[in-house]
Amino acid sequence: MSNPKWPGPPGLIPVTSGHADDANIINRNYLDRIMVEMRVIDANLPDLHTKIFGNMYDSPIMMPAFSHLNKAGITGRTPMEEYAKAATDLHLLNWVGMESNEEYEKIVKYAPGSIRIIKPFADHARILSEIQFAKNHGAIAVGIDIDHIVGNDGNFDIVDAIPLGPITQEDLNTYVNAASIPFIAKGVLSVQDACKAANAGCAGIVISHHHGRIPYGIPPLALLPDIKKALQDKDVKIFVDCGMNSGYDAYKALALGADAVSVGRGILSPLLKDSSQGVINKIQRMNEELKQLMMYTGIANTSSFDASVIHFL
Repeated sequence: MSNPKWPGPPGLIPVTSGHADDANIINRNYLDRIMVEMRVIDANLPDLHTKIFGNMYDSPIMMPAFSHLNKAGITGRTPMEEYAKAATDLHLLNWVGMESNEEYEKIVKYAPGSIRIIKPFADHARILSEIQFAKNHGAIAVGIDIDHIVGNDGNFDIVDAIPLGPITQEDLNTYVNAASIPFIAKGVLSVQDACKAANAGCAGIVISHHHGRIPYGIPPLALLPDIKKALQDKDVKIFVDCGMNSGYDAYKALALGADAVSVGRGILSPLLKDSSQGVINKIQRMNEELKQLMMYTGIANTSSFDASVIHFL
């Protein structure tokens, strides 16, 4: 299908200040205006099993790359450990965001074979060191938050008093070669960056605006079809996050070309309230919703999504 620009007349586009909250409202509105036609004749029970980087998972819905949720709860485990445990219990792919090597090691004991996402540190030796540490602790892939280069003051970002810096296509290629396991560019929000990441040898990208980090950031699903087309001849996994709060949201992303989706804030409240069980309950419901919409549209498995079922209100 053609690239889904914002549907409808210009007056329907919300007026915003460019703040993160507004970007997320725009994203939610965009998701909710994606409609699906019904194709139920010959439909059957769908299969959610999904292969990612050679590993089979029970669903294309993945855990997010959360960071810094390190205050132990009533179980004695931190929220980082709790959602990693939920990923293992659900047999889903787990992601881990910015954590020290010590904390990362604790988290992945609950989810061996996680993906580690590293910040774009100004000290590139630190990036290479964290890549190696993740490899040594069984990561199936590693990656970098390219969208965390820019700070709110128009300079390079600083996180936890650690300076971040620029990332070039050559840098990405260096990390790809150092990793020798799949490398991911997280925070892609243009065809240009998607192609640069692919040309640098990245095995995957995450289409995302990191919950509204970029002012006036376009909804990720608005760019997904064009990015999918641009990478059609590349062996690059396309992941999506931002606003994935239901199985219906996940369906729309998968129908438009994503290989899998991450759920972030959708699991945050259940995680903080009910630990791993809250996450399990949320994801199980999302899987039910995803299967429901797959049945309604005649999609048999996660390899047979069809963008032609998608329409814009």
